[in-house]
Amino acid sequence: MHELVVHPLDIDAGPLAGLLSADERERAGRFAFGRDRRRYIVARARLRQLLGERLGAAPESLRFVYKPHGKPALARCPGQRDLRFNVSHCGEVAAYAFAEGREVGVDIEEVRELSDADDIAMRFFSRRERAAYMRLPVRERPQGFFNCWTRKEAFIKALGSGLSCPLDSFDVSFAPGRPARILRVGRVGRVAASRCGWTLRSFVPGPGLVGAVALQT
Repeated sequence: MHELVVHPLDIDAGPLAGLLSADERERAGRFAFGRDRRRYIVARARLRQLLGERLGAAPESLRFVYKPHGKPALARCPGQRDLRFNVSHCGEVAAYAFAEGREVGVDIEEVRELSDADDIAMRFFSRRERAAYMRLPVRERPQGFFNCWTRKEAFIKALGSGLSCPLDSFDVSFAPGRPARILRVGRVGRVAASRCGWTLRSFVPGPGLVGAVALQT
């Protein structure tokens, strides 16, 4: 079982700041711009609220630990559910993914034209993905690029392995209008998503945005 929650960040952060831990408030204070500070406070407080609702715990009582490559996790108490989570935000929108006893990753991005999108694709996409990307009609490339990017980022974030898992070491589907799938992992050939140990889901978190969730099966 997994859940996905999309939440706006353009709200008053004042009433929420008290939910943050001392180190989170310290980090918020280091943001140079008020907009970024507000987004961080709202996103972090909302994460605490969502976790607290699911665990039956006070949001401010939750503690986080960080895995070797920086992926956050709950510091679990005896008897507490093995609830795992991941967060992504873009502009004034945040997406939260939750899963019971399984790793999960989420990423959201704004679909836009990038002057160096083709160069980025050639540098970071896999060989099969590069070929598929170049076959897309030019008008579909921005959507295809961010479909691919969010799906790869969601998978990397779910793995929690950081840069130790290169983006070109696995293939994902990304053609506009086609289902999200993992096609290859490591040296394994093209496989069904149900057999690779992971599933991908694409979603639209808001106007002009695209998102993806990777879930361990």
